[in-house]
Amino acid sequence: MSIITCAGIKKSYGPLQVLKGIDLEIQSGEIISVVGASGAGKTTLLTILGTLDRADEGKLIINNTEISSLSSKQLSAFRNKNIGFVFQFHHLLPEFTALENVCIPAFIGNTSRKEAEARATELLERLGLADRITHKPSELSGGEQQRVAVARALINKPAVVFADEPSGNLDSATSKQLHELFFELRKELGQTFVIVTHNETLADMADRKLVMNDGVMTGK
Repeated sequence: MSIITCAGIKKSYGPLQVLKGIDLEIQSGEIISVVGASGAGKTTLLTILGTLDRADEGKLIINNTEISSLSSKQLSAFRNKNIGFVFQFHHLLPEFTALENVCIPAFIGNTSRKEAEARATELLERLGLADRITHKPSELSGGEQQRVAVARALINKPAVVFADEPSGNLDSATSKQLHELFFELRKELGQTFVIVTHNETLADMADRKLVMNDGVMTGK
């Protein structure tokens, strides 16, 4: 079953056309990697697929919802419920514990504190952080912070998780562990991942490797 379908996606910033007509279909439970040189349009594509930005032209359907039909308020609610994000920089709030950071998207979605904390605890334990739940980001290693970010991305049981250079700040061993974790989560939770990465070795682990070049998709 397709979780994402996009057709003819174009995006320009001023005179610069960054995406020149992207057609793509992603199946539920797939792990997709997106590679290409800097400036190829990878992150722009990810922000549009992740509904953080809107395309100038084209159609985008996620989880049977046509994105262009949603108002800004509806889109925010849709994104919080259906989409998770993992970025190169963890964007954890320094004043909050690992547990509190993971709970934030659930609180935004009006999940009760009891339910959110139970789900967050379960995820953090699943990711090997059972003894780090009460620690703040400054007390965690880079790999631990990134696993907290993964737990946060999963808290609302999203249809798809988008990861933008998720291992960019990690050493090679920790990077490999993180990417292997995505496959474990797919196996256990049926999770779909779309991962932008410069790491060709890790990209090759994916079910499909899509290559972007100058705003177009050259590999499907």
